[in-house]
Amino acid sequence: MLVQVLLFTILLGFIITVLLSPVFIPFLRRLKFGQSIRDEGPKSHQKKSGTPTMGGIMILAAGSAAALIMASKFSEITVEIYLLLLVTLGFGLLGFLDDFIKVVMKRNLGLTSKQKLLGQIIIAIIFYLIFKGTDRFTPEISIPGTEVSFNLGWLYIAVVIFWLVGFSNATNLTDGLDGLLSGTAAIAFGAFAVLAWNQSQFDVAIFSIAMAGAVLGFLVFNAHPAKVFMGDTGSLALGGALATVAMLTKLELLLVIIAGVFVIETLSVILQVISFKTTGKRIFKMSPLHHHYELVGWSEWRVVVTFWSVGFLFAVLGIYLEVWL
Repeated sequence: MLVQVLLFTILLGFIITVLLSPVFIPFLRRLKFGQSIRDEGPKSHQKKSGTPTMGGIMILAAGSAAALIMASKFSEITVEIYLLLLVTLGFGLLGFLDDFIKVVMKRNLGLTSKQKLLGQIIIAIIFYLIFKGTDRFTPEISIPGTEVSFNLGWLYIAVVIFWLVGFSNATNLTDGLDGLLSGTAAIAFGAFAVLAWNQSQFDVAIFSIAMAGAVLGFLVFNAHPAKVFMGDTGSLALGGALATVAMLTKLELLLVIIAGVFVIETLSVILQVISFKTTGKRIFKMSPLHHHYELVGWSEWRVVVTFWSVGFLFAVLGIYLEVWL
């Protein structure tokens, strides 16, 4: 029965997004909510300037609606569902403000890094305070594939802040090519749906698969050549949602593996900055890593499919470590 529920949920999330898109994309275009392309990015991306952005609103609407509908019908709307929505929509709102400033107010950098960080930390602290009062809360983290765990006590709040801030920024960095983040995020959410189901956390499984369906529906219009971009509205929310799912299922460290593509993309930026500041030389032709492969001659579609494939392998590895070891 639960398999059918998950199938219906992913289908519902997919259908809602697909039905919203033909209405919402022209609406964004009429409002002239077009993407501004940074001058320092690959020159080939300049042709994407003006493509409607802030499409993440569709993902959040479809994923949230599908999760609430299916949870109320086949499970229950638990505190955990509300926590997932709190973080997802909270980070989505933060991303929306960033997008709004870029697109409407014509400030290409959007919110300042300090403003964005402050907003992320506030949401993380609110999440921690509510999560701490639930039955599923424990300040322990476990090492994947082992029975080793550590009780962090009050220091667990640092994990909450670091994971939410870190992974929301990691998905934001990954959102640089048509369909790249949509595909890799769908894979990661699908993996966590399996893991939450394995733990009998059916509410979290339903939310995860609803988000996977919503992102796949968005991918129909976001695949190359993209008709719409999700913007920070979507990318920040997806990272925050994944980090929250990992904490609710107590698979914090496993997220590093399942979301390995996002981690590698982030590390490429960090290494590039460190190398340039210390030696004056760049490790990659451009960071994040997906731009490096573009500049060595790979087509955009080849880069995206390769990264999807790597993301799928990471997801399989994560499920293997948790379920079969």
